[in-house]
Amino acid sequence: MTGQLVLAALAGIATIVILIVWVKIHPFLALMAGSGVMAIAAGVNYVDLFASFTTGVGNTISGTGLLIVLGSIIGTLMVGSGGADAIVDTILDKTPVKRLPWAMALIAFVIGIPLFFEVGVVILIPVVMFAARRAKQPAILVGIPALAGLSVLHALVPPHPGPLIAIDSLGANLGMTLGFGLIIAIPTVILSGPLLAKPMARWVPVPANEDFLGAKGAKEGAKRPNFGVSIFVILLPVLLMLARTIIEVGGWDGSAFGKAIVFVGTPLIALTITAVVAMFAFGYTIGKSRDEVNDLVGSSFGPIAGILLIVAAGGGFKETLVDSGIADVIADTLVSWDLPVLIAGWLVAVFIRLATGSATVATITASGIMAPIAAGLPATETALLVLAIGSGSVFFSHVNDAGFWLVKEYFGMTVGQTIKTWSLMETAVSVFGLAFVMVADIFI
Repeated sequence: MTGQLVLAALAGIATIVILIVWVKIHPFLALMAGSGVMAIAAGVNYVDLFASFTTGVGNTISGTGLLIVLGSIIGTLMVGSGGADAIVDTILDKTPVKRLPWAMALIAFVIGIPLFFEVGVVILIPVVMFAARRAKQPAILVGIPALAGLSVLHALVPPHPGPLIAIDSLGANLGMTLGFGLIIAIPTVILSGPLLAKPMARWVPVPANEDFLGAKGAKEGAKRPNFGVSIFVILLPVLLMLARTIIEVGGWDGSAFGKAIVFVGTPLIALTITAVVAMFAFGYTIGKSRDEVNDLVGSSFGPIAGILLIVAAGGGFKETLVDSGIADVIADTLVSWDLPVLIAGWLVAVFIRLATGSATVATITASGIMAPIAAGLPATETALLVLAIGSGSVFFSHVNDAGFWLVKEYFGMTVGQTIKTWSLMETAVSVFGLAFVMVADIFI
């Protein structure tokens, strides 16, 4: 029976890899098909083939999916109002030319908290090219720090889809994971961004791509929120969720004040509050009409439809893994290998990432496999396991990753140049991320 379940898992994962990499099927359909193949191979009655899958989809949409939607609303309002421009312009105006790589890492780190990776890239590319042209420096010197900041936030920090689905699958504390993620993200960005960019700029001295200069979020001449307001809105959900964690860890959640903080620090409530604040700060208070604000909110739903479906299907795949008993078997196998749990989670995510090219699919699959092991871990180690899996999910982006081609085209590089810069940077993010997770595990 154990052998059958292991083979079922391999068949399901192989189906996903083949459909995504060679057949070029959308990850949602690939995950659904992989779940079905895995259930059949595990001996599930065909009548109940997708019973666990649909349960997982529903649970994921009702939890993680709502957080992704709210995060998209906040990000869209920030961009459409010019709030993102206010942050970028303020930091660049106060930065000496020689500090531009560090400034771009800071901008990407701040902007990357509420924005999905692809959206952050689209917003920052004109800024990267402008800064590189102004400083008369290679685009890579300025661009790699920005990409590193976005990639690290995408892999380690909620409310990005990968960390959220891992937190849900492993039962981790969101506030604790957020706090550890931010702490680990800072040195990871520094090492894989500004410091690594210097030798990369010598290897690949491509100039600024003039095609991407311009294109700001707000209309020319329109009133926009100032820097302080924009930063406040971005950090509001972070502060609320961290406050809840502090109250719970300190044992103050029994008082009336503590209960109130715990309530507003609940991820769904924190992001809902922030979305409402964003509607005022990025809309009504700068002169936008109700219809204009509603249009911005409505425009935030379309771009995340694909992400929602992939994450939901990942939840269904995870539920199939768990209900069929496959996750328990794989977990027992990993335990028998006597690997440290954080390294085991990282390695599983690396394998799926290299095979499928998708960081989200890697996080979803690895989280489902590691869920039985996580059930017996203390809260701190469960949070670190989320970060270890997130680190593994971005290992060595190559030709089967859409992000690889996105960066290649934006920077006007060859495939070889993209591997020497973007792929190497992603690998550095993954390895440094794991290293700092292991260091944190020693001291926490």
